[in-house]
Amino acid sequence: MARRWWSLVALSTAVLAVGIDLTVLNVALPNLATSLHASTSQLQWFVDAYSLVVAALLVPAGLLADRFGRRRLLMAAIAVFALGSVACAYAGSPAALVAGRAVLGIGAAVILTVSVSLLPVLFPDDHERQKATAAVMGCTMLGYPLGPVIGGWLLGHFWWGSIFLVNLPVAALALLAVLAVMPESRRARPPRPDTPGVIGATLGLSGLGLVGVTYGVIEAGQEGWGSPGALAPLAGGLAALAAFAAWERRRPRHHAEPLIDLGLFSSGPFAWGTVLATLVSFALFGLLFAMPQYFEGVTGLTALASGVRLLPFIGGFVLGAIVVTALQRDGEPHTPAGAGPRVPANIVASAGFAVMAAGLLLGATTTLDSAPGWAATWFVVCGLGLGSALPASMNVALGALGTERTGAGSGLIMACRQVGATVGVAVLGTVLNSGYRHHVAVTGLPPGAAGVARQGLGNGLVVAQRLGDGPLARSARSAFVLSLDEMLRVCAGTALVATVLALAFLSRRRSARTSPATVRPEPVVAGDL
Repeated sequence: MARRWWSLVALSTAVLAVGIDLTVLNVALPNLATSLHASTSQLQWFVDAYSLVVAALLVPAGLLADRFGRRRLLMAAIAVFALGSVACAYAGSPAALVAGRAVLGIGAAVILTVSVSLLPVLFPDDHERQKATAAVMGCTMLGYPLGPVIGGWLLGHFWWGSIFLVNLPVAALALLAVLAVMPESRRARPPRPDTPGVIGATLGLSGLGLVGVTYGVIEAGQEGWGSPGALAPLAGGLAALAAFAAWERRRPRHHAEPLIDLGLFSSGPFAWGTVLATLVSFALFGLLFAMPQYFEGVTGLTALASGVRLLPFIGGFVLGAIVVTALQRDGEPHTPAGAGPRVPANIVASAGFAVMAAGLLLGATTTLDSAPGWAATWFVVCGLGLGSALPASMNVALGALGTERTGAGSGLIMACRQVGATVGVAVLGTVLNSGYRHHVAVTGLPPGAAGVARQGLGNGLVVAQRLGDGPLARSARSAFVLSLDEMLRVCAGTALVATVLALAFLSRRRSARTSPATVRPEPVVAGDL
């Protein structure tokens, strides 16, 4: 096997660790609500603290990888990821867990960026890169159901912190694999980076902007959209993001490289592939935030059984990825002899988003009395659509990059996806929380108990158990299911928007050789591939 394929195995192992961590926490959310006395808004922060850091650091990580070497940075990131896992495992309060998740996000940001940026370097052939992209995306997706299954088993035998320690053996294996087979690569003549811009924009403008928007949306779910506590940070966050965009639009001075090269978006394939990947992340991570709470709080499943219920999703995704690899056009002027017809990327992605929307609409018909197995049906449909749409969109965006810009470009793609994931958890979690607070019946309860019961499903069930109030427990479960259906309809609407956008705008007709984003290529220093 060529060294580049062994390198793909190493990359796949690294992103598997990140994929596991993305969902291993979700299955523990009901447990954390009780063990750490966490409200729904705090549960959202457990998820979003990780996503915010990842979103803020993905692009700087890409620039560092281009300049200093992708292999070197990947090894350091895996080590930080392992340290963050230990910090999360032994967190003793909600604040400590949020901090540990932020450290974990630092390592994950670099792992995701470098893994994607290496694909065009390792696999310049478009057809091979399609397979490699599907493999990396597949391993990330494989971590999604593996996280809840592994986490559910650990929660049944150990304390909740053990769900983070499971990252350690996977990280160790990934580190050894990268050390053994990964060649080093970097830009041969990288321009001087805009260091003040990178530091100021990342930590100040974009970081504060994302935190402000996320905090405002989460507070809106708790206090209402008219609350000053929600509107003030939301407005401040949007202002900071606008200032960040204005900063990045200025002309670089002294040939310094800006944090974000907005010229990349002049390539239609790159721009629309990135937009579509962002939209699907918005819907996906809201779904993964809500469903474990449904399985454990509404249907009464154990954490392990809840994780197993997510497996049909990955089955559908794998099948979809196999189909898209066979059908997607390779972008060359002539189809190789005997290869058969190729379906354009916009058709594949649009059909995938439409199938995903159909699955979400099926899920939105869930009732309090629906069997747990009903979720498996629409999970398969959603996974099939996602497995078709996401690799097709990502491959179009990656194919628009020249090898000299893979770090910055792929970092930007992954940053946009993480922004979609962060906003998805915040917005869809707020839809879930607002709907629950509206539907749950707390009339007749003492004021203190009523306030706690309205904070979320977990708290509502705890209050019902302490008071021996069976009607309250049923009301809490019913309110959650109604709000879950509302959230799934929003997810379906997002997928339908992506369907139209993919069909209208996603195209590979302009090659990377002529794209404005990839003119005047620079050599890349790389080891023996």
